[in-house]
Amino acid sequence: MTDLRALEAPVRASVLVEALPYIQRFRGAVIVIKYGGNALAGSDGDTANALASFAADVVLMRSVGVRPVVVHGGGPQIDELMGRLGKQAEFRDGLRVTDAETLDIARMVLLGKVNPEIVSAINVHGPLAVGLSGADTRLITAVPRNPGLGFVGDVAAINPVVLGQLLDDGLIPIVATIGADADGQAYNINADTAAGAIADALHAEKLIYLTDIEGLRGDASDPTTLLSRLSTDELDQLLASGVVAGGMIPKVSSCLRAVRGGVRSAHILDGRVPHALLLEIFTAEGVGTMVTDQ
Repeated sequence: MTDLRALEAPVRASVLVEALPYIQRFRGAVIVIKYGGNALAGSDGDTANALASFAADVVLMRSVGVRPVVVHGGGPQIDELMGRLGKQAEFRDGLRVTDAETLDIARMVLLGKVNPEIVSAINVHGPLAVGLSGADTRLITAVPRNPGLGFVGDVAAINPVVLGQLLDDGLIPIVATIGADADGQAYNINADTAAGAIADALHAEKLIYLTDIEGLRGDASDPTTLLSRLSTDELDQLLASGVVAGGMIPKVSSCLRAVRGGVRSAHILDGRVPHALLLEIFTAEGVGTMVTDQ
């Protein structure tokens, strides 16, 4: 009888060997990961399993010398609480219209639920993760986007000092994207936009968006048209053509700004796929869409 373990061992070894040059290349590099609320739900709705898998991937990255920073959203979780409170979510160009009550709900979900859950999942593997709000140490200084969106902010400035200190201490920052203006007024910052700004400020090697689709498509309705690699000019054309719409607009816009600002590459991939993060970083083929400046 064939020993299946004997057959699997060379395959596993080959995967490790394939990862070696990428581990060597990215040792010491900052990689900013935007972990979306849709990715958090997992492919089968098993949030606990999806979060545990993500946490293990992030800890592995840190263990081989990569310096990860996690910036998280929580859109579906905010929608769920709003629904339970009888409040209807409204979006414009992928951004949540945020009145004072919605801002309070967003703060409760992001700071009181999602951020601690991610921190706890990572810290199962050791005292590694530290949770932060964008308002802490003025990490994210916000300005209002426009009156029609309410308390939705744009990123005016990033203060990366505390992130740099945590990374130098071998820790993993977990950032919830509630920012504040100079007077201390809180604003809901789109997590895609915040992740791009943080990656730019930290001169990150990569900016990775974990979402609920496998990447960018030439035809938004056809999964077979996945675009594995794009230049910023090609991505500009997709954006102008209307192929990119809704919640993908902030992601794509942030990819463009980050890569043109000096981040070497930006990636969009399906975070519900087990270990998609590792496959994108440590294998030749990757699993999503990569955006570069060339």
